[in-house]
Amino acid sequence: MNRPPTLRRILTGRRLGDPVDLVVDPNIRAVRGRLAAVSVRASSGAGAWVGFALGLVVGMLLGGVLVWFAGAVLDWQRDLAFTFGVARRLLPFGDQLGLLRDIQARWWLVVPGTGLIVGVLGATVGLLLGGILAAAYNRSPRHALVVVELPRHVAPPVVEPATRPSAAPAAAPSAAPAAAPAAAPKRTRRRAPTRRATKPAS
Repeated sequence: MNRPPTLRRILTGRRLGDPVDLVVDPNIRAVRGRLAAVSVRASSGAGAWVGFALGLVVGMLLGGVLVWFAGAVLDWQRDLAFTFGVARRLLPFGDQLGLLRDIQARWWLVVPGTGLIVGVLGATVGLLLGGILAAAYNRSPRHALVVVELPRHVAPPVVEPATRPSAAPAAAPSAAPAAAPAAAPKRTRRRAPTRRATKPAS
């Protein structure tokens, strides 16, 4: 029976903390590397969400305990006042009698309200801790080892389509300016030949 390939077979130089028993695709290869840096923004956001979730749960538990404590104090005051005949205002927490009654009567507001308040405080603390830890990791010289899965056959790079030919070449220079019109020939006046008068022979 053929077993699915795991990282144990394809990862060279096994280390103690490597996840060698994970099933992998036979068309990929595992490469070990180091996590160079962590995003401070992402780490702060993750810390805020984790802190808010934990704070919300803890706050609601504290709100439930507060409501139970208020009811227990009211019952205790009622028993002491009935047994010893002492006014309830003179007993411990007698000055807070109205507040304790409000807490017990409005438990449906006290419990979620306490959870939200503690959740906001937890989110603030988680935000600060996440950012500080990410910044400290980025400045640390020692980084965590990671195993990255890469495809064995890398697709050929996508050839970008040829860019459009540049604009049509500039228009040919305009033809040479037309030759200047030939100068009109100068008209010369011809003088008529003069005839000399001849004397008749004697």
